[in-house]
Amino acid sequence: MVRRPDRAVGRDRHRRAIRAARMLGADFAYIGSAFIATAEANAVEGYKQMITASGAEDIVYSNLFTGVHGNYLKPSIVAAGMDPENLPTSDPSKMSFGTDAAGERAKPKAWKEIWGSGQGVGSIPKVLPAAELIARFKKEYDEAVDPAL
Repeated sequence: MVRRPDRAVGRDRHRRAIRAARMLGADFAYIGSAFIATAEANAVEGYKQMITASGAEDIVYSNLFTGVHGNYLKPSIVAAGMDPENLPTSDPSKMSFGTDAAGERAKPKAWKEIWGSGQGVGSIPKVLPAAELIARFKKEYDEAVDPAL
């Protein structure tokens, strides 16, 4: 029998949650959005800044952009000229990632103009080098493992 690793996903607003997930049996955790807002990430500066300025209230869950439900940053939807409170539901059978009949794109392109993010965006205060972010996560994890009395 092959054991599939149990995992905790990025939405750990406080890295103590990683320790808690490990104590509950998760083999690992993964974090995505925090690494988009690092100096080394290949993301446009506006995306990095939007992640640092956003909080959980700025997450919109929609399937409009790709046909698959995902979390998107509300300010990027607004910047694309759409109302994030009134997005239609996508019909996956009619999804087109190309152009419409006139040769134009019918809506903004996911990931290029509509930016995704996890629910932990409120814990990312600034763009910093990845090594500094990793050191922070390690320190917070170590403190959760062996808290000072």
